[in-house]
Amino acid sequence: MFGKLEISGIIESLTGLHIGGGSQFAAIGAVDSVVVKDIDDDLPMIPGSSLKGKLRSLLSKQLSNGELPKEHNSDPELVRRLFGHADKKDPKTGRIYFSDIFMSEESKKRLDSEDIDATEVKFENTISRLTGVANPRQIERAIKGIEYRISLIYNIEDESEIEEDFKTLKTAFKLLKYDYLGAAGSRGYGRVDIKDLDVNVLITNDDEKVDEIVERCKSILKEV
Repeated sequence: MFGKLEISGIIESLTGLHIGGGSQFAAIGAVDSVVVKDIDDDLPMIPGSSLKGKLRSLLSKQLSNGELPKEHNSDPELVRRLFGHADKKDPKTGRIYFSDIFMSEESKKRLDSEDIDATEVKFENTISRLTGVANPRQIERAIKGIEYRISLIYNIEDESEIEEDFKTLKTAFKLLKYDYLGAAGSRGYGRVDIKDLDVNVLITNDDEKVDEIVERCKSILKEV
């Protein structure tokens, strides 16, 4: 069977979310670390690479008895086939394609109607243990309560492994709900909820059989 499935859903920020937009020159008093934003509307976004990297590392650690492999090529096979690998003997693209994740229209309308800024600036201090001197800094965060729309593409390569792949993905999403996305998770940033996950057929060469498989995949992701 050949085909492509779309996995859609929502990432909702439960706390401030900081995914850095790169370092750049800043005048004295300016924000030290800004968030990455959509160039079209200047609103916070989640790069697909950030979600992919986080899900992969959480899964690899979980499936390797709590010890994160030092290299991607050493990840468990379940992870390698979903996310890809660069093994010189047989490099392979992952079965899931990640897209950048943008703010939902509902969240945009709420920001407009309530006249709320999409980001906030959090003031923090790093204190030297040796000198006791504080080093203040300003961190920009996307505010809590924003929803971002997920759209992932799953490529059907082996019919017998589809449900197992979706169970693996379910585990990854559940792990993320109890971890964090972006930076500074140990300081309370980046807690998210994953909800409204759905699966739809984009293209297939076997409509009847894929419909049955999709229903089972939907049931699996409803457990997230």
